[in-house]
Amino acid sequence: MTIAENNSLEESLQGYKEKIIPLTKSTLTWRKDLTFVGTTPQGYEIEFDANAQEGCKPTEALLLSLAGCMGIDIVMILQKMRVAVRGFSMDLTGERNQAPPQYFKAIDMVLHIAGKNLDSKKVDRAVSLSHDKYCSVYNSLRKDMDVNVRYVLEERD
Repeated sequence: MTIAENNSLEESLQGYKEKIIPLTKSTLTWRKDLTFVGTTPQGYEIEFDANAQEGCKPTEALLLSLAGCMGIDIVMILQKMRVAVRGFSMDLTGERNQAPPQYFKAIDMVLHIAGKNLDSKKVDRAVSLSHDKYCSVYNSLRKDMDVNVRYVLEERD
């Protein structure tokens, strides 16, 4: 990517995420046993269950939150770069500390990106911008956590 292209991209990303409300309020309600329901400000519900019988474990939700945040960033940035994204999925593997607190020590992400005129340099740039500047979830996690991102590009009309 040339300096002019980079500057143009930075200009097109101006305002991205500037509409974020500084305070986020949600509700968590105990249902029974070790199951809870979280409700977002928009009314969406997320089921949490320590036994993963009636909902996801909180750590699974954290892993998916990271993937969702980065996925949104990466697809949006690639679209701004005029990449015709036709498909996007992500495989995630999280390695947790054995002893409490059982935080994520490392996360491995494999992005599967399908589209037209795919360019690995643009994908690298989109991932870098997400990590360094835009992904709120990534930037809220432990700084000693190792996050590895690989991708598979599939040319598709």
